[in-house]
Order: sequence, then C-alpha cells, then structure tokens
Amino acid sequence: MTGGVTPSFRRQWWQWALAVIVVAAAVAPLVEHWLTNPDDQRLVDLDVYRTGGQMLLEGRPVYDFVTPAPQLLPFTYPPIAAMLATLLALMSWETAQWVWTIGIYAALAVTVGHAFRDVLGRHAPWVFAFVMVACAYLMPIRDQVRFGQVDILLVALCLADCVARRPWWPRGFLIGLAVAVKLTPGVFLVYLLVTRQWRTLSMATFTAGLLTLLPFAVVPRDAAGFWFSALLDPERLGANAATTNQSVRGMLIRLYLPDALTSVIWLAVVAVVGWYGFRAARDACRAHDTMTAVALVGLMAVLLSPVAWIHHLAWVVVVLGAIVGDGRDPVRLRVAAGVWLFYVVPVPWWGVSLKAAEIPVLSPVLGKIVQNGYGLGALALVWLLASWLPERRARGVPAALPERYAL
Repeated sequence: MTGGVTPSFRRQWWQWALAVIVVAAAVAPLVEHWLTNPDDQRLVDLDVYRTGGQMLLEGRPVYDFVTPAPQLLPFTYPPIAAMLATLLALMSWETAQWVWTIGIYAALAVTVGHAFRDVLGRHAPWVFAFVMVACAYLMPIRDQVRFGQVDILLVALCLADCVARRPWWPRGFLIGLAVAVKLTPGVFLVYLLVTRQWRTLSMATFTAGLLTLLPFAVVPRDAAGFWFSALLDPERLGANAATTNQSVRGMLIRLYLPDALTSVIWLAVVAVVGWYGFRAARDACRAHDTMTAVALVGLMAVLLSPVAWIHHLAWVVVVLGAIVGDGRDPVRLRVAAGVWLFYVVPVPWWGVSLKAAEIPVLSPVLGKIVQNGYGLGALALVWLLASWLPERRARGVPAALPERYAL
C-alpha cells in the first residue's frame, strides 16, 4: 500500500497474517506439482531467462543459444531483460526457482490488491485471501508457475502505474520498464496517447527509450542482434499455429488459409478490434473508470499481438476486478464467476480432444471453435467491458463504496 501503513491494517495485522497462511496453503499443491516436475520440464521459461543472463556474464551471444533438449528454447526478450536476468544467473537453479515462484505470487497479490480494491472493505483480509486463491487457479496464472513466466509481473507494473492513487514513483515509469522488458505492454503507450496523459506518456516513453538504448552502450553486439535480427524472426517464438497461441492471428492461422490471405484478414481484424478496444478504454478513462480502461488495454495486448500464449491472459485478473467493481451488484458477481470458471477449465484443450475424436461435422467445426475458446472469450470480454458494463452501471446500480482503503 502507498501512503504508509493504515490504522485498519495495524488493527487487522493478525488477520492478514492468517490470510497469507491460508493463501500459501491453498497454492502449495500447485507449487509442489510444478517445482517437482522432471528437471527438463520445470519452469522452462525461467531457465531461458536465467541462461540468457548467464550468456551475458560469460560474454557469449545471447541470441545464439537455445536451452537443452527437449525444449530448445531461445531467448526472445529485448537485451535489457537479459541484463536484468544476470541476477537470476548468479543464483543456483534451485534458489532461482523458489525466488521466481514467490515473486509470481507477490506480483499476483499486488494485482489483486489493486484490481479488487473497491471490494476490500472491513473484511479485507478474508476477501483478499478468497480472491487470491481463486485467481491463483486461473489457467493463465497456473501457467505462470508451470513455465516460470514473467507476465503477471508486467500486469502488476502496468496496473499499479495506472491506478495507484498516491504513487511514490513518477507515474509512467513502471509502464516504461514493462515495455522495455517485453514489447507487448507497448499497448499502454497507445492508451496514454489516446487519453492524452501527456506527462505519464513522456515518462513511460523516456524510461522505455533509455532502457532500450542502454544495452547498445553496454552489450552492443547483443543489442544489435536482437533489434536487427532476432526480433524479425517469428519462428523464435515457437509454433505460431499451436493451440496455446490464442491471439487473433493464432486463431486465423489455424484456419489454414493461404498465408497472404491470412495476413490481410488479420490486419483488418486487428484494426477493427484495436479501434473498438482503445476507444472503449478512452471512454472508460473519461468516465473515471480506470480499472475497466486498464482491463481493456490488457486484452488489446493479447488480441493484437501476433503471438499470445495462454499465460499472456494473466490480464483476466484485472478483467475480473473491473467486472466485480465494489461487489454490490449480484448480476456482475455472477458474470465474474462465469468468466472465472471459463478461464479455470482447459477450454482450448477440450477443443483439441474434440477435433481428435473425428466426429463428422462436429469435430472440424465445433472442435476448432472450442480450440480457440480463450481467444474468442477475450473478444467477448472486450465487448462486455466496453458495452455491457457501462449499460449495467447506467441502470442505477448503487455507486461504489467510499474509498477508505486506498492503495
């Protein structure tokens, strides 16, 4: 929380301590499952980060290595990410796994604290614990721990930068950091532009630019290797047609149309989705509903990106917070519960199984729709946040509770 420790927190410290224990006990099965996987299947993306940092420390080309078989994964992030990953390379593999996993849940806690702040009232510790556990079991969040991914940290950075009421950092700095580490949060620069938040945009752009140029002075070979070679190779990201790619482009690729036609359709669709999504985010910002605006922009990061794996949908946590609001509208609570359940169960993999069943008509048609379930669900969520939610609020649902527990 910003602004110091509140009196209510001091009174409830023992409840918060118990809530943390409850959350730790609830997520322990997930942690135990993924951290005891065979070594070559354990936190494979964390292994990529850590090895990238190791390459820098050893003076070897970062973008030439791949992790050992069977993964054979290359480093796909900007060089500033490799520079930061040297901290991981200085740790043992076992220590890095625990540090990173704890960091994932810490970032989730920050995200939940901001996204659900309007519903955290007198019973904040128990509501927080309930929401934390519920969100920990979303498939995009489970995959954060499974692969050792960075997405929930980027979500926490961008969300905090946009919605913190009294930030102790220059607003825009965290967005700039996120953009420098991974390109997809760049959608927030567009958001700041269309909402005319010039000071925040300037800080975000300056930070991202500085952290992008810094590697050219420190590790020029790797900086040039990324921006002029590795970035232009789409195959470095993995099989774009794989089920786990739930972006608009991924869904279109799985139609197996000619490549040129797929590209034309993709550009047309992302133009429409981007126009609709950013316009809705701008309108939400003007209506002082920043949480909905951030949720919409996060969905743009998933849908507009050429490749968006399932773990990129960590933005669903913010979407749920925007839908729940202050928790006083039972209809919004039921809708949030439905969205939560949809992203808990492995919908895309059900589609894969349905296609494999080879049932005439049903398998090739319904199977492909279900296979694209998370991406299609993200499109539906854009409409829900842009159209349904404002209409729901306009029907006279009680206003938000007083903001007594500001983050």
